[in-house]
Parts: sequence; structure tokens; C-alpha cells
Amino acid sequence: LLMGTIPVPGFPAVLTGLCPLAGPSPTSSIHVYTQREVHGTVGSHVTLSCSFWSSEWISEDISITWHFQAEGSRDSISIFHYAKGQPYIDDVGSFKERMEWVGNPHRKDGSIVIHNLDYTDNGTFTCDVKNPP
Repeated sequence: LLMGTIPVPGFPAVLTGLCPLAGPSPTSSIHVYTQREVHGTVGSHVTLSCSFWSSEWISEDISITWHFQAEGSRDSISIFHYAKGQPYIDDVGSFKERMEWVGNPHRKDGSIVIHNLDYTDNGTFTCDVKNPP
């Protein structure tokens, strides 16, 4: 399990790294890559890229979750989830009508697009990829 984070200051930073997955093999890992900063203008759209590499095959149980933490907030909310081969835009917050899934897990891509950007979209977006087992 690893998360890539994109803080967005007008939209910004990515953390990339490696964490072992829970499971039988202690060497199984997944790397998640996101952009360090993403900038956009009010009314436009941005693609929040999330690519990953796994030492294991891409499971049918792969899941991708995007979270958003508004600038100055301590709380984050889930805004998007991909599981069981289906994308689900969370029915909470201001993103529900403005988000588009453009990823393809079999191509190791968990990217989303946010349309009609607003000042309130400034914050940190986190991409969380899980590839069981």
C-alpha cells in the first residue's frame, strides 16, 4: 500500500515511495507516482495523474481511492473510489458533479480529471492504490 499525494496551491506535491503490502511475501511492493504540483485556473480542468508499479500481477481486486484535504483543514474526505472493475465518484462534497475517471488499472493508471476548478479546490489530493494480495 502506498499513497502519492498532490497538494494543489492554485494546485500543488507528490510523495512517492515504497511500502510493503500485507500478505505472504514480504518483498511484494507497489510504487505510486503522482505529480509534485498541479496548477490550474478557476473554471478550467486538471488531470491528477496517478501511476503505479507493482511487483505482483494486477489483481481483479485492485482498488484506487482518491482523497482530498482542503488547504488549512486537518480532515480529508474520499472523493473517488475504483473497485471491482468499476469507478465510483463519492456522493459527498463539491467534486461529485465535476470529476471524471480517466485511469485504466490494467495500464497501471489511476488518474482522474477535475472539471470547472474553483478556489475551494486548493488542497492536497492523495491517490491510494491497493493491489491484493
